[in-house]
Amino acid sequence: MLDYIREGDEVRVHSIDRLARDLCDLQGIIEQINAKDATITFLKEQLTFRPSAEADPFAKLQLHLMGAFAEFERSIIRERQREGIARAKERGVYAGRKASIDPTQVKQMHQQGHGATEIAKALGIGRASVYRVLETTRK
Repeated sequence: MLDYIREGDEVRVHSIDRLARDLCDLQGIIEQINAKDATITFLKEQLTFRPSAEADPFAKLQLHLMGAFAEFERSIIRERQREGIARAKERGVYAGRKASIDPTQVKQMHQQGHGATEIAKALGIGRASVYRVLETTRK
């Protein structure tokens, strides 16, 4: 999107936390948009940033506060998720994703003389996965 913005365009974003991963990214994206003489509006927060020399200091303060809170909230969510997964693993409830590759099939095809590319195409997996399976069987 940033590559296609032209002078006079308006970027409309539902919410601040939908635009960037952290406050630094958010500031950088807004600066890029304004540098191209375009406007950005956050609908939920009702904030608009225009490429004018007289930037609204109150809007800038709100942006920094809301961006910092959004970043903090995301980090808390990630921490809780990690804790929940660790507890589930302790109870034996969380086993992760089910294996999508049958290592015995990969080994058999390799022993029959098939190459990694051929095995990958036949099983619908990536070559890197074939190599990973073959490497773990050699150990």
